[in-house]
Amino acid sequence: MDFTQTLFDVIDFRSFSNLWFWIVLAVAWSTASHWVLGVPFDMVLRAKRHGGQALTDLEDLVRINVNRLLYVARMSGLWLAGFSAFLLTALMTMAVWYGVELAQAMALIMVPMALVGLLSLSTARRIEERAPQGEELCKVLHRQRIWTQGIGTVSIFVTGMYGMYHNLLVLYGL
Repeated sequence: MDFTQTLFDVIDFRSFSNLWFWIVLAVAWSTASHWVLGVPFDMVLRAKRHGGQALTDLEDLVRINVNRLLYVARMSGLWLAGFSAFLLTALMTMAVWYGVELAQAMALIMVPMALVGLLSLSTARRIEERAPQGEELCKVLHRQRIWTQGIGTVSIFVTGMYGMYHNLLVLYGL
């Protein structure tokens, strides 16, 4: 048996019929909804319940992560925006125009994640401007998580529907 054929059989670039794609999709959205602005959400819940040192730790960690995120955005945000736009445009071109299944699968993950990234940047700016503390900070982080989960839910649904549609097309040769 040819080595390259064996390698491609193991890797299997047919994304929507591959279990690894669905695992990556689930892990990506699980991670995105658990880490809100770089802060684990269980830390938000602990700070909300217990206050005191847990709340102080949360406020410090949010301040650090917001400052880090905004520093990167201010120093290289234009370059990152340009590179991201190029990458997403190239990916969408391969996915839509050329019908590359791997590009379609990656686009169905990366485009919604880009929206979550923009939402995180917007939330970080809002936190920097208003400097919420205590319960108000927990509400801002909770709202960010709800929006991330909403985008993730829609994304998973659309990806699931498109994946089933694609697999049926391949199965019946349409």
